[in-house]
Amino acid sequence: MTLLEAYHFFENLKKETTNKTEIKVYNQFITILKKLEKREFTTNEIQSIEVELGNLQLKSNPENRKKFFKKALIKFEKYLKDTFSLTSKGYYTNLSVSLGVLFGVVVGVLIGERFERSLGISFGICMGLFLGAYIGRRKDARAKAAGNML
Repeated sequence: MTLLEAYHFFENLKKETTNKTEIKVYNQFITILKKLEKREFTTNEIQSIEVELGNLQLKSNPENRKKFFKKALIKFEKYLKDTFSLTSKGYYTNLSVSLGVLFGVVVGVLIGERFERSLGISFGICMGLFLGAYIGRRKDARAKAAGNML
């Protein structure tokens, strides 16, 4: 499946449904495909992307379309990240914030042993959130400056 065929396929799916969450997934696919068309790839890289789109079996008719296409979107984004180091907007921020909150809870429990437990946990979550957001924004800015952001 070529990039243009996939673009038209998702445009048609978008017109057929009224489910907002389904439309959101289709729009994410469409945005990625548009941005991929604007980038300059070698012939082999384009063929590799098209083979991956074919491997996703997008034209199959699943029962739960939203779930199927959401999984396909995650697989396709992972492929782009692993193969071409391309990330979507906010990728590192989302990842870092979630990891920051996770480690913040752990630090909060440790701090909470010395002080009041709920105060320590809330302090740890806040610090993890802020540090994760800061680190993630910086990594996103580096990816954008390097041209690796979709």
